[in-house]
Amino acid sequence: MSAIRLLVLGAVRQHGRAHGYQVRNDLEFWGAHEWSNAKPGSIYHALKQMAKEGLLRAHEVAPSTAGGPPRVEYEMTEQGTEEYLALLRQALTSYDQKMDVLSAGIGFIVDLPRAEAVALLRERIARLDQWRSAVTEYYTPENGPGQLGHIGEIMNMWVHSADSEAAWTNGLIERIEGGAYTFAGEGEPFVGILADGEPNPYAAPR
Repeated sequence: MSAIRLLVLGAVRQHGRAHGYQVRNDLEFWGAHEWSNAKPGSIYHALKQMAKEGLLRAHEVAPSTAGGPPRVEYEMTEQGTEEYLALLRQALTSYDQKMDVLSAGIGFIVDLPRAEAVALLRERIARLDQWRSAVTEYYTPENGPGQLGHIGEIMNMWVHSADSEAAWTNGLIERIEGGAYTFAGEGEPFVGILADGEPNPYAAPR
């Protein structure tokens, strides 16, 4: 799973309708250009590709002031909403997701009801525990990973990462169950997008 599809769909959804520069500006505001493949070329390609797939609807709204092609705004279709929610749920539950995918999922977690978000995070922990049990039972030598020399550090690294992820996820669940953040159906969510034309202090160098 690529993070770019989830990031772009989520950014468009937050605006209702957005043009490519708005999506790029939002993702850079979140720092996604540093921790994911959300680079300008990837963003514009994803917008055009998902419009072809029927996940986004493209609207030509105004001619370019520089004499280029008309500005295009995108909005989610019903199919796009289904795809977005499926990608979001997958990002939150799959134990083997890359960090950029999990980061994108956390960034949009409040688009789900609170109870569902907690349930998905608990499923993630269960999958991490299941993976940890499977690999340590199969790969750990009788006398510990050190028996494999420095190669044993690979297993140490992966097990430590799984334990750290589970601990962090448990902490997030506690915060959510304690009332942190505004989830779907609870009121006005946190606004994490820039208004059109608002300067972005975290923009990547142009």
